[in-house]
Amino acid sequence: MKKYYRKPHRYKKRKPLLSKKFLALGFLTLAVAGAAFYGLFFWQVFWVEKITISGEQKIAKEEISSLVEKNLENKVLFLKTKSILKIDAGQIKTDILNAFPQIASAEVKKSFFDAISVKITERIAAALWCENDDCFLLDAEGVIFEEAPLDFGLILVETTQSPDGLFLGQTAVAQDKIAQILEIKSKLAEAKIAIDKVVFSDGRLDVETSEGWTIRFNLKGDLDWQVIELKLTLEKQISPEKRKNLEYIDLRFSRVYYK
Repeated sequence: MKKYYRKPHRYKKRKPLLSKKFLALGFLTLAVAGAAFYGLFFWQVFWVEKITISGEQKIAKEEISSLVEKNLENKVLFLKTKSILKIDAGQIKTDILNAFPQIASAEVKKSFFDAISVKITERIAAALWCENDDCFLLDAEGVIFEEAPLDFGLILVETTQSPDGLFLGQTAVAQDKIAQILEIKSKLAEAKIAIDKVVFSDGRLDVETSEGWTIRFNLKGDLDWQVIELKLTLEKQISPEKRKNLEYIDLRFSRVYYK
């Protein structure tokens, strides 16, 4: 009688989906990434320790430095950090310009690993601008930036078109208008004519001289030619004696009028 034997069935061993090497590499990668993350944000080597302020004239360094320090502390995963990587230089610049209207520009730089430098440029007073009984210094961009007395010693600028309720750091006079005013002031100074006040509206500028008479300019015309006409009129038609009783010289038209 024949005997039959079943051949033994061979089972292939299944390979694990994640090999031990792969798991080890994954854990190592996570560990390295975690250590790098912790080091960059919580290792104090990367924390800001030095703040350098330059360019200040009237504003105290301590005031600017104090504002910068408020921007140093941030949070990462609910943990506090002063890492330079989390510092927003653009936000610091914005905060400085908003807090100090006397500052025309600010440059904020991060220096690795632990320093921030701030370079500022303060506004320079070019004229005086008044609203009701309050007067302010006005720079060459037409921005008011600091309160000042009426007798500060600068030319007074007035306009019939000025917006009401301005705040420090805002534009009171358009930059092109203040440029024209300063140009006229410079040209009149060359002609030895001192001025105390200017009043302008759309296309017209009335300049009140220290002698008490007024010059009327056409801001849409050629200012150089108008100044030349002014000089010729004073030299040839109006003697120094007559200037004592002079009321105005009007340069806005094709011919010069005076009274």
